[in-house]
Amino acid sequence: MTRSGIAKLIFLSAFLVAAYFVFDDSNELLTTEVTNSDPNIVLTGHAANDDDGGKAKPLPQVSLAVFESDSAVVSNDGLIIDDQIHLCQASCCPTCSSTQGCGCDGRVVVGASYGPTMNYGTDVGYAGGGNYGRNMLAVDQNSGGIGREARWRDSRMIPWEEFAYGEYIGPHRTPHVPQYRIRVGDQLEFVYLLTRERSAMPYRLFVGDTIQISSSGDEALNQTEISILSDGTVSVALIGQVRVAGKTVKDVQRELNDRYSKFVKNPAIVVSVTTSETPLNDLRDAVDARQGAGGQSRQALVSPDGTVQLPMIGSVPAVGLTLEEIGREINARYGMKIRGIEVTPILLERAARFIYVVGEVSQPGRFELVGPTTAIQSLALAQGFLEGGNLRQIVVLRRDSNWRLVATKIDLAGAMYGRRPMPSDEIWLRHDDIVIVPKKPVQRLSEAVNQYFTQTLYGLFPAQLGSFDAAPFIQ
Repeated sequence: MTRSGIAKLIFLSAFLVAAYFVFDDSNELLTTEVTNSDPNIVLTGHAANDDDGGKAKPLPQVSLAVFESDSAVVSNDGLIIDDQIHLCQASCCPTCSSTQGCGCDGRVVVGASYGPTMNYGTDVGYAGGGNYGRNMLAVDQNSGGIGREARWRDSRMIPWEEFAYGEYIGPHRTPHVPQYRIRVGDQLEFVYLLTRERSAMPYRLFVGDTIQISSSGDEALNQTEISILSDGTVSVALIGQVRVAGKTVKDVQRELNDRYSKFVKNPAIVVSVTTSETPLNDLRDAVDARQGAGGQSRQALVSPDGTVQLPMIGSVPAVGLTLEEIGREINARYGMKIRGIEVTPILLERAARFIYVVGEVSQPGRFELVGPTTAIQSLALAQGFLEGGNLRQIVVLRRDSNWRLVATKIDLAGAMYGRRPMPSDEIWLRHDDIVIVPKKPVQRLSEAVNQYFTQTLYGLFPAQLGSFDAAPFIQ
């Protein structure tokens, strides 16, 4: 084969590849705008550009179409036929519920189907915008049917500019994390609140409480500000050490009267608590932030072992729990030690989530997930793909709940080139996913040839290979 033949073959191959990507319009749309003189009505009509050979085919449906006559203006459903919006002109059949003749011929129209036995009116109307914004020809997850990916030919009229509160925000969406579970690295704040609830159980003395002893029978027995020692005892006159921690005031008062009766005929001892709830006060002092950030709270970072550290109760498991669940656990643990306190957990900051995009992209690296992110959005984070990137075999690596590696391949070429409006491979990414955009085979071949000839042979024998003539070998 001569060099001119090789050149022609290469040119023809390049032309066919370019024609496939540039001129392939099998799924493209022919867009026709149908306007109305009313400036308050914004509308756009479309029709699919595919030839079905006269067979029945699905057509885009207008859910809110307007027909104007000399006597009235009516609204019904309509179909886009021959680049124009045709609609029921009265109310007569299962489609428009009329008792008189209409363009539907009284036949049942299933969905947006249109065939030889179904006939919408010949008069042309327009799509009404109203408060719902503009209806545009588009596809969604319901367009392709069961078990089939939607294509451009499945387009139908969809409210495209349906806004709710706040212009560009759009309608309310369901939360992308319906129930958040705590993860390692999350920053939590625990707010401590005094419940001040009345207890049905009598108060029991704690270590650190102070009591006062008074006697109406002998003033020499009076003592003030007696602190309960760490061993749970107090020192009183004539008797010495008396264990009082864990006892009620009545129990202590009864015991002192019995023991003082040996020295005084009628001691009439009365015990009063001057400082109480010592453990609760100690906890309040530990979490008191009223001189700083304000309030009674404690911030805690979920440690790598999945726990948080809190005063008095120590380590508490947190990973995998909801805020409500960890709140119940913490309050139950505090309830075993003290009473009169309620803890409310608050999520201050989530642990950073990252994905990694490598390979044939403009800016490979690690990117933080600040919201739900898809595979195509990850390419946008990496500033797009390079010319030699193989979009048909993008690899996604992931770790499961047991840290085992799983992998899948996705094809985003049709979506990136505009041929697939609802790509099933547009998957959601999650924390620590790795997106790899490999090189095309032709790119790998080009680099191998360049490395072998330019960097290896020409580097070793520049003079000998500089005047090499390959013509005798390719004739």
